[in-house]
Amino acid sequence: MEKKEEVKLIDELKKMQHEPWLPVESKLTWGSIGLGIALLIIFILINKLFFISR
Repeated sequence: MEKKEEVKLIDELKKMQHEPWLPVESKLTWGSIGLGIALLIIFILINKLFFISR
């Protein structure tokens, strides 16, 4: 590739326009975070109830 054709990532990111999230993307993100926290709590409880360490 020639030097003129090489495009730097920083330059391309500066040219991009900001695109706001869609409402469904926010719901999916918060749902994933909520599910992760819920599963973490459930696994900790299962660990404490069934795998008692001495």
